[in-house]
Amino acid sequence: MSDVIRIGNASGFYGDRFAAMQEMLTGGDLDCLTGDYLAELTMLILGRDRLKDPKTGYAKTFLRQLEANLGTAMDAGVTIVSNAGGVNPAGLAAAIGELAENLGLAPKIAYVDGDDLGGRAEDLGLGTPLTANAYLGGFGIAAALRAGADIVVTGRVTDASLTVGPAAAHFGWGPDDLDQLAGAVAAGHIIECGTQATGGNYSFFTEISDMGHPGFPIAEISAGGDSVITKHTGTGGAVTVGTVTAQLLYEIGGPRYLGPDVTTRMDSITLTDLGDDRVQISGVKGETPPDTLKVSLNHLAGFRNEVTMVLTGLDIDAKAELARRQFEAELTTRPADLTWTLTRLDQDDAPTEQQASALLQCVAKDLDQKVVGRQFSSAAVELALASYPGFTMTSPPGGGSPYAVFEAGYVPAHLVTHTVHLADGTTEVIESRVATDLVAPETVAEPHTPVPATQWGPTRVAPLGEIAGARSGDKGGNANVGVWVRNREHFEWLAATLTTELFKQLIPEAENLEVHRHELPNLLAVNFVIDGILGRGVADNVRFDPQAKGLGEWLRSRHVAIPIRFGG
Repeated sequence: MSDVIRIGNASGFYGDRFAAMQEMLTGGDLDCLTGDYLAELTMLILGRDRLKDPKTGYAKTFLRQLEANLGTAMDAGVTIVSNAGGVNPAGLAAAIGELAENLGLAPKIAYVDGDDLGGRAEDLGLGTPLTANAYLGGFGIAAALRAGADIVVTGRVTDASLTVGPAAAHFGWGPDDLDQLAGAVAAGHIIECGTQATGGNYSFFTEISDMGHPGFPIAEISAGGDSVITKHTGTGGAVTVGTVTAQLLYEIGGPRYLGPDVTTRMDSITLTDLGDDRVQISGVKGETPPDTLKVSLNHLAGFRNEVTMVLTGLDIDAKAELARRQFEAELTTRPADLTWTLTRLDQDDAPTEQQASALLQCVAKDLDQKVVGRQFSSAAVELALASYPGFTMTSPPGGGSPYAVFEAGYVPAHLVTHTVHLADGTTEVIESRVATDLVAPETVAEPHTPVPATQWGPTRVAPLGEIAGARSGDKGGNANVGVWVRNREHFEWLAATLTTELFKQLIPEAENLEVHRHELPNLLAVNFVIDGILGRGVADNVRFDPQAKGLGEWLRSRHVAIPIRFGG
């Protein structure tokens, strides 16, 4: 056993860079290569695939990547671990076996399942969802690797479990090695989204000299749970304290990050810049995991359709009102939900037609597909010669399509049978952890007392983003915005100034919503969680940015009073 296991990542979502697997396998040394293909919306897509064809339900891209790279991985002794199994890990394992045989290869293939609770959902009090998948931990993956698997595919495990499993297998960690597991969770959370850890979606991207083709991240994890985040030498992007901080803040809540194997204390993490695209993660503390597992639930909610009209030149508001009034009058049956949004992108005396135009969007939702189908589309198209001057649409509306809503459920961990199917045909059941201690009530440092920014001397009004970075994302109907700065004095100002009240002023959409605020002093960060800003989730809401990916950048663009002594 070596002192360090070197785990790379080659996918952050279903549709990520196809060539990443080859780049990671040929770019330098690795012990294990992971791939994250699942998201809440992806589970819905794969679930619908399986309804059409029971043999599908997995990420087909992964299979195509293996076709070109399986031999390379086996020659290099790199194990591959992926959640590309989606809602059918057994089907993916079988398909990999057929592929390997056609290639003249004989890898040991294992798969992990037991996460699919669809057939038991109603009995478990989860209703009758389209998909119901519990978030499993990393010990099933670890068992498969200890048994000699070359490839492990899973269904719905937590994203970080793809890293926890290989590390636990390599070092022989057990369920009571909480600090080590927490360290691996932190490393896994950083690399799980691919190039977001190496400069992608990074607020200060202009400071990175080579962003043309960022390399994918690598976690070098030690036996004690500490790690170094890096990337292959010569690849684009950068690994800095900033890029790592940004990813640590992605889609989290408070200081306690709950998982099936361990509760990771995000407020215990210490980051150290080692130079040369190497950032050390140390001091991570772990606590007992909860005795319940989170369940990803997708429910069919109805059908939706939409149309976007282009309004150009003068009288934009009047044109929008005429189009809305005419359109609704033509609908023989009004949809249950009809949402209009006018986006004023137009400029006065614009030098181009595009800069003189605004967008008027109408989104319809109903339980009856006919209501949002032909009658909706016809009502829009028939306005072409009868409405405002310059009428046009970005594209013709379709026939309406089904949509689903996501919600999180919870079940006792012991009711989920976490099962590993090994290459020799045998199975192993991973026992759920029996808590030997109780998680203490959450302790959070007292928030800074709000004080005027003038405490730091004269101020100037400027965008918050001049000194602060941000990263935002979705969790069902909620969104988080993590905001961080790059030195301790700036953090003292940020923590005292960016209160929940100011946050709501800067983000008016959150004014009447519940906002939870958490300080993470070790990361020089403040994290906000906004309940319900995304309605019932990405597939349902009609917000301009349905996954809240740009919410943090909007916050950075808002003007606040910044001390002049901070420069800028």
